[in-house]
Amino acid sequence: MLVWILIALVSGALILGAGLGLSGWLSNRVMGWLIAMAGGALIISITLELIEPAIEQAGLLFVMVAILAGGTLFTCVNYIIDEKVKRSEGSGLLVAVTLDGIPENLALGVALIGAGPGAVAALAGSIFLSNLPEAAGSAKQMRDGGRSVGSILALWSGTAVILAAAALIGYFSLTYVSEGVLGIIRGFAAGTVVVSLASEVFPNAYKNSRHSAGFAVTVGLIFAICLHQLSN
Repeated sequence: MLVWILIALVSGALILGAGLGLSGWLSNRVMGWLIAMAGGALIISITLELIEPAIEQAGLLFVMVAILAGGTLFTCVNYIIDEKVKRSEGSGLLVAVTLDGIPENLALGVALIGAGPGAVAALAGSIFLSNLPEAAGSAKQMRDGGRSVGSILALWSGTAVILAAAALIGYFSLTYVSEGVLGIIRGFAAGTVVVSLASEVFPNAYKNSRHSAGFAVTVGLIFAICLHQLSN
C-alpha cells in the first residue's frame, strides 16, 4: 500500500502543479522561483541519487555512454519540437518532465525494492519538488499560448499516468534485472535531466524571476542536500 501511495503522490504532483499554474494564484516571479528551486534540487538528485549509484552498479564507461545517450535523445526531441513543430508555449517543459521522468520513475520503482526509507524519501522528494513547479510553469505557459484548460489538464494527467506506470514497472518488473542494467537506466535518466536543466528549467526560471533565480537554485540545492543526508 505504501508503494502505491508514494507513487501516486510523486506523479500526482504533475496534476497538482498544472492546476496551480492554471489557477493564476502564482505570479511569474513565484513560478520562476519554484522552477529554480526544482533545478537546484535536481543538481543534487542527479549526482547523488542517480550518477553515483549508477557508476557503482554498471561501471564508469557504461554510465557515461548512458548519460550521453539520454542527453542526446532529449536534445534531439526538444530540437524537433522547437524548430520543426508549431508548438504552444510550455511544451518544452512537458517534454523535459516526460523524458527524464520515465527513467527517473523507473529508478524510483527500483529504489522502492531494496533501498531504505531515507534513500527512497530523498529521491521521491527531489522528484516531487521538481514535478510540481515544472508542471505549474508549463501549464501557465500553455494557457498563455492559447491552449484550452481541458486540453492542458488532459496532457498533464496523461503524463502523470505514464510516469506512475514507469514507477510501477520499475517496482514489479525490474526486481531481478541485473544491477548493470539498473545503473544504465539511472545514467540515462541523469543525461536527460542535465540537458533539461540547461535548455528548459534554468532558462524558464531566469525568464520569470531574473537575478533572484540563482538564489532560488541555491535554496533548492540545500533542501535536496538535507533530504539526502536523511538517507544516510
